[in-house]
Formats: sequence, C-alpha cells, structure tokens
Amino acid sequence: MALNIVEKIDEAVNVKHVLASVSDKRGLDRLVPGLVAANPDVKIYSTGGTYAAIETLLGPEAAARNLVAVAAYTGQPEMQGGLVKTLDFKIYLGLLSETYNEAHVRDLERTGGVALDMVVVNLYPFQETVAQPDVTPEMARTNIDIGGPCMIRASAKNFLRVASVTDPGDYDGILSELQAHSGAISLARRFELARKAFAHTAAYDSAIAAYFGGQDVATIGDGYQIEGA
Repeated sequence: MALNIVEKIDEAVNVKHVLASVSDKRGLDRLVPGLVAANPDVKIYSTGGTYAAIETLLGPEAAARNLVAVAAYTGQPEMQGGLVKTLDFKIYLGLLSETYNEAHVRDLERTGGVALDMVVVNLYPFQETVAQPDVTPEMARTNIDIGGPCMIRASAKNFLRVASVTDPGDYDGILSELQAHSGAISLARRFELARKAFAHTAAYDSAIAAYFGGQDVATIGDGYQIEGA
C-alpha cells in the first residue's frame, strides 16, 4: 500500500464548515453563536437532536443560512433509530481531504462535497450507562457509539487541516482564538485537540472492553428472545 505523505499544509485554517453531533449538549449555547460571530457565513452540518438544538439556538433566519442537515448534504436519510447518520463517503472525504492534494480537490468537486474544518463530537454515554446499578448488557450495547469515534479519529488524524473538538470545556478557548484570528484556528490548537481526541476514544474503547470482558458468556443472551435456541 502506497502511503499518502503530506508535504504542505496551512498554519492557520479558516473554519468555514463544521460537523456537529453531540450527546452532551452543554456549551452549545455559547459555541454555536460564537462560530457564527467568528464567520457569519459558516455552515454547520448536523444530525438528529443536535440539529434540533442548533436550529433552536440560531432561530429560523440564521438556521436557514448557517445550518445544514447531514441527510440533506449526503443525500442519505438516517437509518431507523439513528443507527447510521454520518457514515458516508462525502463526510469522510470532507474530513480526510488535504488542501494541497489535487486529487482530493477533484474528488470534492466531483461529489459536491466540502472540506470540513472542524468536528464537534462527543459520544454516547457508555461509561455513565454501565455505572448504573440496574444496567443490562442490552442497555450497554445500545450505548456503543459507532459514527462518533469514526468522526473523531478521522478529524484527529487530519489535524493538519481539521480541528477535532470532543470536550465542551474547550469551547471558550477555541472561540477566543477564532475571534482573535478572523475565524481561523492554528496548527498548535489543532494538534492539541487531536491529542485529546485520541485519548478520548482510547478511554471510551477501554471502557467498552472492560465492561463486556466482565460479562458471563453463558448468560449474555438473558433478556432476549432468541430464535432457534
């Protein structure tokens, strides 16, 4: 396999396109208006409950200008139960594409895609769920996030261009930087966020492995109606 080695990047990246999908909606009331204030033309691509929350925060006029449903962007409706929302070629093309890679630029043009500059994602509350005294394996299983870790890892891998934001506690610092630099985010900040993002997904996967590693295989089917048993 030929490695894709990058030789040229930008120190500062203007945040024009943001992908947002969060379970923990703390701080959205600061982040969303702050993103629009830093760049009035910013487009925020979102799904489900996050989309509804941002739509309310922006109001009808700004939502029509700044908010885009991921399903409208990808052309694919969400799977029932929200099981598949963001696992789409156009999303990952937007996350992994490189500014000075002509083939990537042509791919974006071919698909009508955009280069996503920031991902704001936090994950289903698996750790909080399994900490409950009455938790069942099914409750744990349904709180395993799939698309979230994929978006975080893709954006963190491409910190050369993309900011991977996983912690609401970072919102204020990010907004301060955007406001001070005409809507741009620095390489140093992107790298700092990437390191935090990889630690976040590692801890999440470790919690899942630890929980299911402690379950009794002989009784894991309890609570299900199992055909052919």
